[in-house]
Amino acid sequence: MVLKKLQESPLSYHQFERLDERWKQRFLDFCTGKKTLPLTYDPFFKKMFHLDIHPERLSRFLSSILGKKVTVVRILSGEECLLDGGALLIMDLLVELEDGSLANCEIQKVPYAFPGQRMSCYSADLLLRQYSRVKGEKGKDFKYLDMKPVYTIVIYEKSARVFHKHPKDYIHHGVTAFDTGLEVELLQEYWLIALDVFREFPYPKSRSEQIAWLSLLATEDMAEAEKLMEEYPWLKEIYQEMAAYMSEPKEVLNMFSEALKIMDRNTVQYMIEEQMD
Repeated sequence: MVLKKLQESPLSYHQFERLDERWKQRFLDFCTGKKTLPLTYDPFFKKMFHLDIHPERLSRFLSSILGKKVTVVRILSGEECLLDGGALLIMDLLVELEDGSLANCEIQKVPYAFPGQRMSCYSADLLLRQYSRVKGEKGKDFKYLDMKPVYTIVIYEKSARVFHKHPKDYIHHGVTAFDTGLEVELLQEYWLIALDVFREFPYPKSRSEQIAWLSLLATEDMAEAEKLMEEYPWLKEIYQEMAAYMSEPKEVLNMFSEALKIMDRNTVQYMIEEQMD
């Protein structure tokens, strides 16, 4: 039935044929109600968390990660970034929060080389971007007290070996601290989340909003999604919105095609970097 609908449009069917076999099956599994949309990929995540349509979702998601209530006021363009990413990203989102803080949330399919060094550079880029904006707005009245924290959140679909040395921890929060206990407020914070460790977490997960959001990202089978909705009824709205796309296979196919383009582009860059290393 799904393929018959696509064949009515030569362009759509051509799009489908260009997908590799795994993505073809993933697309068909969604359209037949077996799988959820792959929310870890950019087009799908941004569709379900669209700031204009669902302004509260992104704020709730980030609040659950950061451990405090935050409100997203706008999504920023990544074009002003001083750095060339080069990682195997499948989702990348830069937002400004209500208090002027910046948060960058990205999802990686596989971990890139030198993650600590890269995260430091990306965090510094966020800080410099904020500094340029605030100083430009304040002019001579600028004070360093006007600067707000910047948050770097990296979610791994498949994490590096080092994460699996900590099977009891799937989320890691990092700040810079002095060995003497000297208390100085620094502005850069980091969150690293290993979805594969989360999936295989050997101990019962406590019921919380953070667990709900990470489960939403990690769950692919609709049978598991049904159990998740029983545990967290407020997630039904998101799954119902996903289900509505089953009647719009052409639009879903466009999202799959866009996701594959992003992945292919970043895979090439990743392979170049691996070869150089």
